[in-house]
Amino acid sequence: MTLFDHFVFNMFQYYKPKFKAKANIISLVYITFLQASLVLLLGVFFSIFFRQMNVDTMSSSKAWTIFGLAIVVIYFKNWMSYSGRKRRVLNAKLTKKKAQYFNIWTLWLLPFGCIILAMLLLQKF
Repeated sequence: MTLFDHFVFNMFQYYKPKFKAKANIISLVYITFLQASLVLLLGVFFSIFFRQMNVDTMSSSKAWTIFGLAIVVIYFKNWMSYSGRKRRVLNAKLTKKKAQYFNIWTLWLLPFGCIILAMLLLQKF
């Protein structure tokens, strides 16, 4: 199991008692938001790296278009994998053994930390 699987399971378990029907949607939106913020951070890092190496690969508007398409692909990949059978299998696997639980505030600060770091990198260069 990947770290993202653990994050989805923790979000699902936290929101399941409060929002019974919406817990899966919240965990799906969270993991998509986290992965999109990580893609943004990597994209900004490589953009700065290529700019300093004087490599002219693509324009900024094309890079943002590819980023938007990547978010759509990430959402549908997560929707396909975490909406049905895989989530039930994860639930069965992680309830049998002691699962690794993360603080909900830490989980929500991860994507925002990545976005803040990406914004700082964009402002610096």
